[in-house]
Amino acid sequence: MDILKGWNPFCSLSIFGKPDKYPEFLEKTGLQDYRRTEGNRGVFVLRNFDGDEAHFLLISLWASEEAIRKFAGADTSTARYYPGDEEYLLELEPTVIHYEVLFSP
Repeated sequence: MDILKGWNPFCSLSIFGKPDKYPEFLEKTGLQDYRRTEGNRGVFVLRNFDGDEAHFLLISLWASEEAIRKFAGADTSTARYYPGDEEYLLELEPTVIHYEVLFSP
């Protein structure tokens, strides 16, 4: 059964255009690691503007919990951050959430 992993970071619009820079940063860091990890079936990066904040939602699809462990380590509920994330994000959300995929397109 596939597993969907969701993570919801957000950043301020007023900090040097960083909502436009953060996707570039993601592409160089976490997204490359997602794609290199065996068992990753893809990742969506979504963005929503709310006032002076940009909320991002990363949704990744995994073949199994074991595949997520290859990416995240033993504690798969702990968010994985990279050096430099703190320059973009207003908060470092400590956890991620996982869902079993019951139906898919």
